[in-house]
Amino acid sequence: MAALYSTSSCFCGSLGSYPVHKSVKLGHGKVRDSGFYFPRRFQCATPKLHVQAKALSVDGLPEIMDSSLVVCFGEMLIDFVPTISGLSLAEAPAFKKAPGGAPANVAVGIARLGGSSAFIGKVGEDEFGYMLADILKENNVNNEGMRFDPGARTALAFVTLRSDGEREFMFYRNPSADMLLKENELDFDLITKATIFHYGSISLITEPCKWAHIAAAKAAKDAGVVLSYDPNLRLPLWPSAESARKGILSIWDTADIIKVSEEEISFLTQGEDPYDDAVVGKLFHPNLKLLLVTEGADGCRYYTQEFSGKVKGLKVEAVDTTGAGDAFVAGTLSQLASDLSLIQDEDRLRNALKFSNVCGALTVTERGAIPALPTREAVVNALLKTVA
Repeated sequence: MAALYSTSSCFCGSLGSYPVHKSVKLGHGKVRDSGFYFPRRFQCATPKLHVQAKALSVDGLPEIMDSSLVVCFGEMLIDFVPTISGLSLAEAPAFKKAPGGAPANVAVGIARLGGSSAFIGKVGEDEFGYMLADILKENNVNNEGMRFDPGARTALAFVTLRSDGEREFMFYRNPSADMLLKENELDFDLITKATIFHYGSISLITEPCKWAHIAAAKAAKDAGVVLSYDPNLRLPLWPSAESARKGILSIWDTADIIKVSEEEISFLTQGEDPYDDAVVGKLFHPNLKLLLVTEGADGCRYYTQEFSGKVKGLKVEAVDTTGAGDAFVAGTLSQLASDLSLIQDEDRLRNALKFSNVCGALTVTERGAIPALPTREAVVNALLKTVA
């Protein structure tokens, strides 16, 4: 099975093929299930991880440490979700108001799982903006980095739900307050004391938020904070598909942890097969610690510089898939923030990703993103049922 490993930028040629057999340990690393193998002789030295306490809770997962702060940067908005699935926006009889925005979803998801999180972003100085700030506070998310714009409204998104729970978006942001966050409005003290700094790509679309995003990520990186990136592709928000591809990849090589969906792999590689490990390998940059590929109900794949594999998902009846990927990220980061050495131990990483998969699965059983994010107790109970 060929592994493409980029030494300078994405989409470079293969360094060679290394046949790997299922469950066979190799001299320099190993692969579990179907995965690709990055030979150590072609690897850069793995950056030193800031390893924290490794205590396990009664459910076998890392204990959440009070100091393990995850700061999430980007947009927070109001999703209007139709009360009946399978209808167009025009046909929907009513909509349920639900707080959302991928980075904010992750922040709430982490807090609901018992972790420590904060949100940095901008909303309008309006009823929706204050409502969103209150929702963060009610969910134990630090909202000190939130800013309010008196001249722009909080972003809105209307969501079309198909009968299978998949969705399409129509956004109202011309411009919305989240697009207007400036570098001098950032809370750098909050950013630099994080264990993990998490962000998406929507904040890269327009200025001045783009420059605020770049400045925040640089400050975090300089302070030794782990950078987590979920592109969260929303094509209607970008001027063109090519600008979206270029924008998403412009910060790719700075991230330590990246989560993508199979659709996003196809988009970034311009139509290549997202299930081909050689294609995924093109997106693995030299300093990347963990690449996660989500496959919805089928679970996820994981790739590190030492090993790779797949973890099966939990089958549920989907009502609304909004926020499922964010719940998965929240489940993953809540555990990594407490113990980053999980990335170096395949068995423990697989257990952590089982937890993350269940987080995503439970979220699709309810409407809306933040309202549907599960508690740690709900996830643990669902996990126990799968082994009962």
